Amino acid sequence: MTSTTPEDLAAEGQDGTYRYWATAYPLYETSSIPLGSHEGPSPRLALRWLRERARNVTDQLDMAYAQPGRYWLRDESEHERALAYLTTGTAYQLTLHDENTRYVLVAYPPGATP
Repeated sequence: MTSTTPEDLAAEGQDGTYRYWATAYPLYETSSIPLGSHEGPSPRLALRWLRERARNVTDQLDMAYAQPGRYWLRDESEHERALAYLTTGTAYQLTLHDENTRYVLVAYPPGATP
């Protein structure tokens, strides 16, 4: 089994494949915790994956910290903005947090660099 970092995925994204991942960054820790990564052929699939991961993270946060994630999940205009970014070759990032951890969800289009 091979471990793949977000940087490796982005570097490989030169073949028309969208790359996306989620990572947790605990406060006061020196290493991050990968929460999953995937790749797919379209910006819509990338957005779908981001929404699923955002829902997973949000479901595990306390109510006050979950509100921004819940708002993002319902924000259709922000989803359209994310699609526009990805379609035009710009990466999209969503960051959620609680008192101890920052959760970063990222989608990179083909050819984009971190």
